[in-house]
Amino acid sequence: MLRPRIRTVLLGANIVLLLLPLTGVWILHLYESALIRQTESELMAQAALLAASYRSAWLAAGGIASGELPQAQPITADPYFPGQRAFPPLTAVLDLSDDPVLPPPDEAMPTSVAVEPHAKAAGEQLQLVLREAQTLTLAAVRLVDRQGIVVASTAGELGLSLEQQYEVSAALSGAAVSTLRRRVWKEARPTLDSFSRTSDLRVFVALPALLEDGAGNERVLGAVILSRMPRSITQALYAKRVPIAIMVLVLLGGGACIAWLTARLIVQPIAVVTREARRVAAGENTLMTPLARPMTREVAELSSSLVTMAATLERRAEYIGGFATAVSHEFKTPLTAMNGTIELLADHLETMSAAERQRFLGNLRADVDRLGKLVRRLLDLARADTRRRSGAERADLAELLPALAERYRDDGVAIAIEGEASPVVAAIDPATLETALSNLLDNIRPHAGEGATARLSWARAENRAVIRLADDGPGISPGNAARIFDPFFTTARDQGGTGLGLAIVRSLLAAFDGSIALLPAERGAVFEITLPLAAGA
Repeated sequence: MLRPRIRTVLLGANIVLLLLPLTGVWILHLYESALIRQTESELMAQAALLAASYRSAWLAAGGIASGELPQAQPITADPYFPGQRAFPPLTAVLDLSDDPVLPPPDEAMPTSVAVEPHAKAAGEQLQLVLREAQTLTLAAVRLVDRQGIVVASTAGELGLSLEQQYEVSAALSGAAVSTLRRRVWKEARPTLDSFSRTSDLRVFVALPALLEDGAGNERVLGAVILSRMPRSITQALYAKRVPIAIMVLVLLGGGACIAWLTARLIVQPIAVVTREARRVAAGENTLMTPLARPMTREVAELSSSLVTMAATLERRAEYIGGFATAVSHEFKTPLTAMNGTIELLADHLETMSAAERQRFLGNLRADVDRLGKLVRRLLDLARADTRRRSGAERADLAELLPALAERYRDDGVAIAIEGEASPVVAAIDPATLETALSNLLDNIRPHAGEGATARLSWARAENRAVIRLADDGPGISPGNAARIFDPFFTTARDQGGTGLGLAIVRSLLAAFDGSIALLPAERGAVFEITLPLAAGA
């Protein structure tokens, strides 16, 4: 299965992160809307100036504000300047993602209505101004009188009516309006490096020309309608192609550097750890070593965990190898004796006396019993090694130990009890603790002798429960003391000892975070068991 490298994934993630903002801008038309609003603002500024010029020319032609002129929408008082009127500011509001795009406007229509004389004179006065301004602004401009008839235009529509156009009718009612309309190309589209604009949209701005009458009302003299294509996003990006290319290269280089640095901090240490793990898996005897400079905490923890795991596996392998050797040795002796006994019985059964046959059969039975005892003890050791705790185990030493001692007293073992008055509750289940102590108590009679006595005590030491079992027997020699917890080591093999009892005890206690140790003593043997206290004890 083909899997990408981490550095490839990191590079791809960085590139995606870089593209996300650009994708959002593209989907929401943010940049295109900004270009449209820029064009709308420019047209609004031109429209305001032309409306004021049209009003001045209309007044210069002898026009006056009368009731014959349509009344504009009322203008409220300015709340910040009492006594003055509040004129609504012209603000660019078009948004490509929210506002509809209207179809191209209708053509100007002939009309039989006569042009208002003062408007016609004002239009003639401003016609030359419109022509000269268009060469710089590229905006199409139309001035209409209060009836919607064109009195000045950069498109040659003088005397025609635009009253049916939405923008014109809205402006003649006294409202300023901005719209977006679709651009229909009747000629070849300009190239990207052309001064002409290549957008498929056209921004229309219509503004009324107002004049106050004697009664304080606003009258509509006419309207100014401007339109122009905004710059397209393609043309804007093409104009900035060199800086954009440099920015893209810088961003890609930055993303690649970040990916390389991240890979340096993560991928390279993981690769080193992987090589070490493969060496161990291949069976090399050298142990793994922690990374010298892991750089990050997670990599350091991974390296440390793998080193610990490798060391644990190495110890486990050594333990299994030594254990297998010891098991084969322990089984070899009785099996060899059994094989010899069977050969003797097969060769000399007819010539043996009844007493000799019984003696050889008894030896054979003893070896079989020893093998059976070894198998049982090995099963006990295996269960102890695989024992797992749940965390809810509790054993009250003040209840368990006296009952256990009383049972051994009934079997003829003299045991004295010494314990704390306050309860000591260990984090171990009673059955497991009883099994461990029984293995120790079973050793008293064969090792300490028939008349030996024992002393069983328990106490609390910081956050641990401590149990001590001492006897007054001959004790354990210094040479044997270092080996008594090794599997199959025993000094009572002739009495049927397997050497697994103390190993089982140690494994049982280790499963519950406990331990057992042989303490130095002037007389006898003293074993100390420590266990964690149960939660809340």
